[in-house]
Amino acid sequence: MKKIKLAVIFGGMSTEHDVSIASATAIIKNLNKQKYDINPIYIDRDGKWYKYTRDVNKIEKLKVGEKIQEIEKLENIIEYLRQLDCIFPVLHGLYGEDGTIQGLFELLKVPYVGCRLLASCLAMDKVYSKIIFKKAGLKQAPYIYIRKTKNNYIFVDKNFAETTYSIDEIINIAEKQLKYPMFVKPSNSGSSVGISKVENKKELEKAIEYAAKFDKKILIEQGIIGREVECAVLGNEDVVAGSVGEVLSAEEFYSYDSKYNNKQSKTQIPANLEEEILEHIKEQARKAFKAIDGSGLARVDFFIEDKTNNILINEINTMPGFTDISMYPKLFENAGIKYSQLLDILIKLAMWHNWDAPFLFDLFLLLHLIAILKWYI
Repeated sequence: MKKIKLAVIFGGMSTEHDVSIASATAIIKNLNKQKYDINPIYIDRDGKWYKYTRDVNKIEKLKVGEKIQEIEKLENIIEYLRQLDCIFPVLHGLYGEDGTIQGLFELLKVPYVGCRLLASCLAMDKVYSKIIFKKAGLKQAPYIYIRKTKNNYIFVDKNFAETTYSIDEIINIAEKQLKYPMFVKPSNSGSSVGISKVENKKELEKAIEYAAKFDKKILIEQGIIGREVECAVLGNEDVVAGSVGEVLSAEEFYSYDSKYNNKQSKTQIPANLEEEILEHIKEQARKAFKAIDGSGLARVDFFIEDKTNNILINEINTMPGFTDISMYPKLFENAGIKYSQLLDILIKLAMWHNWDAPFLFDLFLLLHLIAILKWYI
C-alpha cells in the first residue's frame, strides 16, 4: 500500500515555539509509520525553514523547552510542499494558527490538517471571535476593546467608534464598565502568553502595558468566578464533541507557567458535572466551531459561573496543544479514540476536504468515524 506523504511542520515564530516542538514530536512518535511517509519540517524563531533529519522511528517526545538538533536548511520550500499529499501544521499562535500559513497551503492546493484560513484568523483574534460568538448567541464575560498607539490608547466602543485616550482615561472607562477582578489579554496570543489577572488600578495599568508588548490590540475582560472547562471538537460538516474536561490550576488562573511548568496543575476528565450541563457544553462547543466556519479540530474553552451556573464561552483554539499533558487528545481518549486513531482521523478529514487529494481509504477507520458521528450527533 502506498504511504501518504505527510509533512509535520512545527516550531515557528510565535511565543508558543517551544510548545509546538513538544506537540509535534509527540505527534510524530504516535503516527503510524507503516501508513505515513513522515517529513518533519522545523521553522526557527526567525522564520527559517529546515528539514528535521533525525530518523522518524527514533524521534522521542520532547518536553516544552527542549531544543531541536539535527536540522538541514530547506532550500526550495514551495516545491518541497507541492509534492506532499498532506500537511499537519503543528504550529501554535501567530504565523501558524492565525491563517498565515493556511493561506500558503491554500495557494499551493495542498491538503492540510485543521481549520481553513477564515476560521483560523477569527479564532486567533480574541476580539473578533467574541463578536462572532455574540452574533451566534453564545454567552460570554463583559469586556472592552482597546488598541495601543505610539503614545496613547484607542478605545473602540460597541459600534466601532474610536476615541483616543491616555492610559488613565482607559482605566477609568474599564472601571466604569467592568468589575474587578479583570483579565487583560493580547488579542492575538495563545497558551495564556501576555495575560494578567488584576485586582486594582495599579495592576491594571501594568497589565495593559505588558499586554501591549505582545499585540497592539488588547482585550480587558471582567473576571468570572467559577470553574474552567474545555471541550474538544472534531469534524468538517458533521462535528462531534469529545469529553468535557475541567482545568484545576495550581495558580490563580491557567497561565503559561501553570500549564507547562507547574506540576501541581491538573485536569479532570471527564469533568465532575451533571450530564445535562455536560451535554449543553458540548452543544455550545459545536455551535462555536460552526460559527467561525471551523473544520478539522478545535478545543473550545468555557467558564461555569459559580452563583448562576451560566456557561460562558472564553475562547476557541484551532490548533490546541498535542503534548502528553494536553487536554485535546486526552478528551478524545476518554471518549474512546486513542491518540494514534485521532491523528488518522484528522489527516483523513484534511484530505476529504480536498476531493482531488491522492489517498487510500482505510475502511476500518472510515466505519469507526461514522460510528462516532452517529453516537455523538
